[in-house]
Amino acid sequence: MSDLTGRTALVTGASRGIGQAIAARLAANGAVVVVHYGKDKDGATATVDEIERSGGTAFAVGAELGVEDDVETLFEGVEAGLAGQPLDILVNNAAAVPAGPLGTTTRTEFDHLFAVNVRAPYFIIQRALPVLRDGGRIITMSSVATRMANPTQTSFAMTKGAVETMTMTLANELGARGITVNAVAPGATRTATNGSSFEAPGLADFIAAGTALGRLGGADDVADIVAFLASDAARWITGQVIDATGGLFLGPRP
Repeated sequence: MSDLTGRTALVTGASRGIGQAIAARLAANGAVVVVHYGKDKDGATATVDEIERSGGTAFAVGAELGVEDDVETLFEGVEAGLAGQPLDILVNNAAAVPAGPLGTTTRTEFDHLFAVNVRAPYFIIQRALPVLRDGGRIITMSSVATRMANPTQTSFAMTKGAVETMTMTLANELGARGITVNAVAPGATRTATNGSSFEAPGLADFIAAGTALGRLGGADDVADIVAFLASDAARWITGQVIDATGGLFLGPRP
């Protein structure tokens, strides 16, 4: 286990799914975790309660992303809760879901995707930099959609391609402060909130058959990778996109 004792972490979209697992893992490793939520206050409270029952420390902050003053609202809560402590780890996990194929995506849906998935993490990083400790960690969630041609996720994949480019360029800029900037790209990941998505007959078996490690991913699989990137052990990794798919669709299976 990577020791994060004495460090602070902000995880956006931590009220459920992968974000919830990331928040719990960072807290289990010793970090004080800011659990951000957009609208799911009950889910964020459940995340904090789970962390505290396990002996960790966390508090929740609500701020809807993709709207005016979203970042300032978020950081008012973050800074009040941290009470003068600097931030060590920023995990940009919150994201809007795919809007649909080219023929059905509306301008409103497209703009919302980019507001939440691109604009929000960009300006969250900008706002975090004055309080982010030198040697800190920035980790942004991408997606396997950037390397797979899925016509139902074109606009979503575009947003994730943007944050991958952001990751590379910011790593080069922030290296002078010892801050590492990386992205993690999950694939088909079963969580407590999306389990029904994999219940279509044969779907889970089809995905597992096309995965090198032979199964669907779980939220903990992704959380472990984020916890590693947040640790001292990952101090020499920056500007990278870490595939967190178990080898999804790498090529023909033997």
